[in-house]
Amino acid sequence: MPLSAAQALPFYTNGMRIGLLGGSFNPPHAAHRAISQFALKRLQLDRVWWLLTPGNPLKNHDGLHALNERAAAARRVADDPRIDISCLEAVIGTRYTVDTIIHLRRRVSGVHFVWIMGADNLAQFHRWKDWRRIASDVPIAVIDRPPQSFRALAAPAAQALTRYRMPENQATRLADQRAPAWVFLTGMKSNLSSTGLRNPDGSWRTA
Repeated sequence: MPLSAAQALPFYTNGMRIGLLGGSFNPPHAAHRAISQFALKRLQLDRVWWLLTPGNPLKNHDGLHALNERAAAARRVADDPRIDISCLEAVIGTRYTVDTIIHLRRRVSGVHFVWIMGADNLAQFHRWKDWRRIASDVPIAVIDRPPQSFRALAAPAAQALTRYRMPENQATRLADQRAPAWVFLTGMKSNLSSTGLRNPDGSWRTA
């Protein structure tokens, strides 16, 4: 039986501070877990939800494994009770982050959400559908991924949102801020990527 939108939402209570980490997770890997644990600590979050996309509109879907396979692998890799796996986007029929955030803000209004992205995503954030709406709807935490730092901070979206950037030493306040608000977090040490863990035939290899 297909999941309902309510069933696809992980457990939450009003007032929680929850990070949202979206992606294909093709495959999920140790850096996804490390980023989540880094965000939990630096932003003082209660939980992080991994939102597995049915298919990223900005990426080629060749070699994209089935959603249930990616979800099962994500549960194994997460290995942390504070990290939840969700296939919400497949259930509610969204492929764009802006639509997912609009849905969550309407259905889960009592939660303090933070969108988590790597610096490589900030570098292309201006290509996302309605990226300004995303920035206006939810605070954003950008995790530094050297050597992407300069490119990311010089990109159109970062430049447009400069006045809303918070000092890194105030990161624990981000979840309570009214959007637009964002912070650039440094000190995360991992160069793993899903692309680097895929074989030419699309199969996965372990980290």
